[in-house]
Amino acid sequence: MTLKAFAEREAEHLPPFFVIADPAHLARVARALGIDAPIEETRAEEAPAVFARALPVVPVGRMVQGDFGAPRPQDAAATVASIERAVESVVRGAARAVVTNPIAKAVLYKAGFSHPGHTEFLGELAARHYGVAARPVMMLWSEELAVVPITIHIPLAEAPRRLTRALIVETGEIVAHDLRARFGLAHPRLAFSGLNPHAGEEGALGREEIETIAPAIDDLRMKGIDAAGPYPADTMFHKAARATYDVALCPTHDQALIPIKTLAFDRGVNVTLGLPFVRTSPDHGTAFDIAGKGVADPRSLIEAIKLAGRMTA
Repeated sequence: MTLKAFAEREAEHLPPFFVIADPAHLARVARALGIDAPIEETRAEEAPAVFARALPVVPVGRMVQGDFGAPRPQDAAATVASIERAVESVVRGAARAVVTNPIAKAVLYKAGFSHPGHTEFLGELAARHYGVAARPVMMLWSEELAVVPITIHIPLAEAPRRLTRALIVETGEIVAHDLRARFGLAHPRLAFSGLNPHAGEEGALGREEIETIAPAIDDLRMKGIDAAGPYPADTMFHKAARATYDVALCPTHDQALIPIKTLAFDRGVNVTLGLPFVRTSPDHGTAFDIAGKGVADPRSLIEAIKLAGRMTA
């Protein structure tokens, strides 16, 4: 996808970017897929000048041997190192934002990766480089819809226990702050869905809305944040409903991600809020089943690069 995005840089008016990778491996992939993307090894500071003629690649310092659709745990260290180097590039001013490609978490776990995913790892890197206890929040964004799952990568059975009043309030505060600071919305409108069908039906189908979600929304209002709900999740995402809010916050992962992936699967962008730097990513996974076939659609990555440029303009 990175190679295809570079090949479309002029047509898509992409801001300059560089890749942290194994240059030899990336060149092999370009040749194998017949993508017109010349590779030029460079330093991060020199990348903007290189971008006009070639894809700037900053060496990650590790060889990558993986074949199409066959990831190797031995290559996991290069993946982790590339994320670390990307954040370091932003810290020292050599880049404006971090844009990550999808990672195969199962492969990283086999190599000893201890974080549930990208988001949590970026939180650790923020603490390491900025000295702040960042609490990353995942937002999926598109022109049609923006959503935030309040609980993320946990079993569904654990979600009601993890969904505390404090977590909802903290998440809402972070979302409202970054919509103002990163997206330029002076008065962001937050809409919350319920956890249970029909938002609990006044307690008949569950009391989380009454005892946890509604009190948290009241807390956010007391802090001056435009928060509304909880609404039934099955009626929050049609066109007229979407016009009433800027972002939908949902108690569980799939409540939030199903609607945006239905509306904008190839255009959605994963944005990590709550960090001291901008980070975006495609909103899809690795798709090993089509690796090497040349059919992967780079649209979500292109949108992630554009949004990173927009957020840091």
